[in-house]
Amino acid sequence: MAEAKLKQTLGPVLLWGIGVGLVISGMYFGWNLGLAEGGTAGLGVATLFIAIMYVTFTFSYSELACAIPKAGGAFDYADRALGKRMGFFGGMAQIIEFVFAPPAIAAAIGAYFHIYFPAVPTLVIAIIAYIIFTLLNISGVKAATTFELVITVLAVAELFIFAGVTLPEFEFANLRQNALPNGWGGAFAAIPFAIWFFLAIEGVANVAEETINPQRNVLLGFGSAIFTLVMLCVLTFSSAVGVAGWEAVVYPEGSNQPSDSPLPLALSYVVGAESWLYHLLISIGLLGLVASFHGIILAAGRATFEFGRVSYVPKLLGKVHPRFQTPANALIVNMLIGIIALLTGKTGEIITIACFGALTLYIISMISFFVLRKKEPEMERPFKVPFYPAFPAIALIIASIALVAVTLYNPVIALVYFSIMALAYVYFHFFVLKKDVVPGVTAK
Repeated sequence: MAEAKLKQTLGPVLLWGIGVGLVISGMYFGWNLGLAEGGTAGLGVATLFIAIMYVTFTFSYSELACAIPKAGGAFDYADRALGKRMGFFGGMAQIIEFVFAPPAIAAAIGAYFHIYFPAVPTLVIAIIAYIIFTLLNISGVKAATTFELVITVLAVAELFIFAGVTLPEFEFANLRQNALPNGWGGAFAAIPFAIWFFLAIEGVANVAEETINPQRNVLLGFGSAIFTLVMLCVLTFSSAVGVAGWEAVVYPEGSNQPSDSPLPLALSYVVGAESWLYHLLISIGLLGLVASFHGIILAAGRATFEFGRVSYVPKLLGKVHPRFQTPANALIVNMLIGIIALLTGKTGEIITIACFGALTLYIISMISFFVLRKKEPEMERPFKVPFYPAFPAIALIIASIALVAVTLYNPVIALVYFSIMALAYVYFHFFVLKKDVVPGVTAK
């Protein structure tokens, strides 16, 4: 039987839209919670190191994606370099990251719309959003990515407008105010929230199989996306905190409960919560949440699809829709899991589980990078990472330190994450390896 194939329709501009769109919600919410842990200095230092990790990782990952343009991303790289078992762990980590990130964003979308439609429960809005964007992804990758590009451009424009409104009120003294409330240990506690600034950029690799001339265009999409995101991270962090200090974008006035809306809080100090400009920017800002929600659903579908295509999960998930040529079954299953996660109401914990998956993926991918360089030196590599071996080594070291830190500061969530990985491996060991049903792959 012929292997299921995805249709090639994507160019570098659409890849930029996917890359930035996957991540951009991290500029709109979530990152400010790291200020409560580390203050301006703690989160700033954590973000600096995480940004270095993502820049070095992205260029290293681009080499892998250009050399092996497959929908499985990290799974395919690890499977080829390290064998079935490590390939499985890399693929599972990727699926956990991409499947658990959307419920957190869906909850934020639901909470936002609930302000305007208080009669409709937040959870109902979030589930409706899941259904709508899953159907959009099923309808065709070109339509899905074109939509992603449009809303991403608008979301980026809104961040520039936000900075234009708040920067005139910027004062360096506000950055120094209570800059390290919990000592330097707070910088380690802030790591998950620094990761949230960039989480899921690697999803560009999962659409490499659907990219025209992937050996060239994946690099252009990855490179331009990470450059844009680093710039937006610095701009958003500085312009939001510089208005009135970090506490002003964590705690609403008169409350000691952290907010998921740092940009509206900063704007309220400049133009007031009743201003038309305030409401306009907040309305446009919703597109940032939609862009990441939609984009991660797209990437998650490809990751699960690849697991199905090689029979690591039921083969039904590795089928493409006969009309739209998209991984419809994988998208639907991911949606159902996401809705179950939504029903728990544990948004912060869901974000941290996604971070665990991401860091595991980064570590396994960089190990795979070094192994492939040694094991297959003659492999065609249309792009080679600059400053080898420094770039992949830096990414590997920072990701490893971050994983240890996140585990130490979140022991219960770490137990949940590693339990999921262990149970998944038990299934893999007894129902996949023992049956040896994976076609065309030699057991290792």
